Amino acid sequence: MSDVLGNASRREPMMHEATAARPRWAEQSLAQLTFVRFKEFLREPEAVFWTFAFPVILALGLGIAFRNKPADVLVVGVVGGTPAGDSIAATLGAASAFRVKVLSDDSASRALRTGEVALVAAPAGAGRVEYRFDDTRPEGRSARSAADDALQRAAGRRDPVAVSDAHVRDKGSRYIDFVVPGLLGMNIMGGGIWGLGFAIVEARRKNLLKRLVSTPMRRAHYLASFLFSRFVFLILEIAVLVGSAVLFFDVPVRGSLLQLFVVCLLAALAFGGIGLLIASRARTIEGVSGLMNLAMMPMWVLSGVFFSSANFPQVAQPFIKALPLTATNDALRATMLQGVGLTAVLPQMGVIVAWLVVTFTLALRLFRWR
Repeated sequence: MSDVLGNASRREPMMHEATAARPRWAEQSLAQLTFVRFKEFLREPEAVFWTFAFPVILALGLGIAFRNKPADVLVVGVVGGTPAGDSIAATLGAASAFRVKVLSDDSASRALRTGEVALVAAPAGAGRVEYRFDDTRPEGRSARSAADDALQRAAGRRDPVAVSDAHVRDKGSRYIDFVVPGLLGMNIMGGGIWGLGFAIVEARRKNLLKRLVSTPMRRAHYLASFLFSRFVFLILEIAVLVGSAVLFFDVPVRGSLLQLFVVCLLAALAFGGIGLLIASRARTIEGVSGLMNLAMMPMWVLSGVFFSSANFPQVAQPFIKALPLTATNDALRATMLQGVGLTAVLPQMGVIVAWLVVTFTLALRLFRWR
C-alpha cells in the first residue's frame, strides 16, 4: 500500500510539471509550426521552381514575344505578266508596308493557300483590281485594307478629312505592363491554394494530423501557421517577379509599394483560406487536385490574367468581378500602372476580404483532422 502511495506521490509532481509546461508549448506551437512550413517548402525543389522561377520565365517569354517592335511588313502576291499587273506591283512595292511577290496565277493561288502571302492582288480588266484573301485571317483583312488604300491613293483619291498619326508607346500601355500584375496575382493564387491544399492532405493521408491533434497544439495555430508562412514567401515572390519585370522590361510601379504589398498580403490570405477550405475534408491527393483545379480554372480564364476580363459579355461581369483573382488583378494593375491611392482600390479589397473571412471561417468549422 505504501508503495502505491509512494508511486502516486511521485507521479503527482510530474503531472503538475506537464500541466505547467502545456501552456508554454501552446504559446510556442504557432512559431514552431510556421518554421516547419518553411522547411517543408524549401525541401521541395519543384515548389521553389513553380513559385519563384516559373513566373519570371513566363514574364520573360511573354515580354519578348509581345515586345514593342516596328509594324509588320505584309507579304502580298501580285499576278504579273501584264502591264496592269506590273503597275499594281510597282505601286504596292513603293509602299514600305508591303513586300511584293510577282507570281503567275497558279503560283499566286498556291502561295495564298499555303500562307506564304496574306493577299493576292490580280488585275480584273477595265482598271479593276481583284483581291483574293482569306477573310477569317486577321492578316488577310489587314492586307486587303492596306493594299486598297495604297492603290486608291496612287490613283488620285483624296481624303475629305485631313488626318495625322500619333504613335503612343508610353510605359503602362504595353502588353508586358498588363500581364505582369496578372502573373503576380496568378502566382499568389497558386501559392495559396496549391501550397496549402497539397500539404494538408498529404499530412492527413500519412495520419500526421491525427498525431498533431493529440498534442497541446491549438488547432487554429496549425491552420494559421500555413498562412503566416506565406508572408515571408510573399515578400520574396513580389521582389523576384516585380523586380525582374522592372529590370528587364522597365515595367512601371507608379503606386505605393506599401499599398502593393497590402493588396498582395490580403490576396494571399484570401487564397490561403480557399486552400484550407478545399483541403478541409479531402483525403487523397487526387481528390484535392480535382477540387483545386475546379476552383482555379474559372479564374485562370475569366479573371484577366493574360487578357482583359472586359472581353467577356456584360451579363457575366458581376460574376467575374466577384472572383477573388479578378479583384486582385484589378487592384494590382490600378496600383502599379495607374498609381491610384488606397481609396480607389477599396471595392476590390472589400471583395478580397470577404473571401478571406468566409473561407477561413468555413475551413475552421469543416476541417477534419482524421
